[in-house]
Amino acid sequence: MKQMWDKRYAEDEYAYGIHPNIFFKKKIKGVEPAKILLPAEGEGRNAVYAAGLGWDVYAFDFSAKAREKALLLSEEKNVSIQYAVHNIEEAEYELSSFEMMALIYAHNPKRKENHQHLLWFLKPGGTVILEGFSKEQIKNNAAGPKDINMLYSIKELKEDFSQLSELDVWEEDIMLDEGEFHSGKSSVIRLIGKK
Repeated sequence: MKQMWDKRYAEDEYAYGIHPNIFFKKKIKGVEPAKILLPAEGEGRNAVYAAGLGWDVYAFDFSAKAREKALLLSEEKNVSIQYAVHNIEEAEYELSSFEMMALIYAHNPKRKENHQHLLWFLKPGGTVILEGFSKEQIKNNAAGPKDINMLYSIKELKEDFSQLSELDVWEEDIMLDEGEFHSGKSSVIRLIGKK
């Protein structure tokens, strides 16, 4: 799988564009900048946007090519981000050190374990933002994983993040316009909650 992502990110064009995800942009707008973690960040569009707002950004992805593109974008936008190369299971940050964490299309085969692992790094009172494809997306024959087990359901995400308070999880049909690989009608799940 890593080879597939390295190949996708090796292209000159940004696979998902250079603009932030709309849901992410909306949810951090007006929030006092602090320390944010962006797992599976890809080419850095959300990290660079957050850094431009003054956030102290920590991001990672298992693709070194993704990191190269993210750092290039941050340089072009004249912002600074911390970007590591590892997968979610290898993520090691100071416990309870982030005020926010955003999982934007961070689909992975070990969903529940990885979500639980990442929550250790969120401060009490910290916010989680998530947007990803729902299991209904498999019917659209469009963007997203082709393995239904890697797609989300409301029930699964409520279980994964059950320790959060003020948890809100919902499904929407939207029109994605995020580069070549995220375009067209899509069924997504969105989540926001506080630890």
